[in-house]
Amino acid sequence: MEDHFCLYFRATPDPHEALLPPRLHRQPHGHVLRRAEGIELDFELVDLQTGAQHKPEYKAVNPNALVPVLDDDGFILTESAAILRYLAAKTGSAAYPTELRARARVDEAMAWFYGNYYKDCAYNLVYPQLFPHHKRRSDEAHAATIAWGQEKTQRWMGVLESHFLGRGHDFLCSDQPTLADYVGVEMVILAEMVGSTFADYPNIRGWLARMKVLPHWAGTHQVYDGFAASLAGREFVTV
Repeated sequence: MEDHFCLYFRATPDPHEALLPPRLHRQPHGHVLRRAEGIELDFELVDLQTGAQHKPEYKAVNPNALVPVLDDDGFILTESAAILRYLAAKTGSAAYPTELRARARVDEAMAWFYGNYYKDCAYNLVYPQLFPHHKRRSDEAHAATIAWGQEKTQRWMGVLESHFLGRGHDFLCSDQPTLADYVGVEMVILAEMVGSTFADYPNIRGWLARMKVLPHWAGTHQVYDGFAASLAGREFVTV
């Protein structure tokens, strides 16, 4: 029987949209992989701007009132990392290797991005400068948050540059892109929105260049690119 997935997704730029499978509320890191693997999906928009995620019918699907959510023929799965692993494993994607140690390296890098890099880069550096609902209660607190995010993001970029991308591979875990690359790249390019050029990080620049020429990259990042272009000329605290 052919797999049928539905993805519940958001319409605003978000770093977790690369793999998006069969009925899934959508994110970009899943889309590059989804298209590369030929995974067929139905999409169901959850309009966060109007509060659709808080409606009873959606909270019945995901009590967290968050996206994405995957519905695989009645099997409901939340959390983007779990969704990506599930889809990759179910479809036999080479992006999530079956050999134990190779898979562990992918899991390690994904956990690092979610647990370290993303929280500081996104929630302390980028989002407070872009989105009003991330504004702190005072100008002093707001500036301190961004300064903290800048400092921590620079630290994590150093680790990414010298450790994960300093092993001599074209990508994070091997010479082929894995789930870790599809997840991590969306988190790293967030810094581009606030003017980062990664001038001090040649390994990161090279990795980003290799990711951006992958098939389906351009088609899955049109909304992201348009939003980034709309920010041109604004002054930001960057890294």
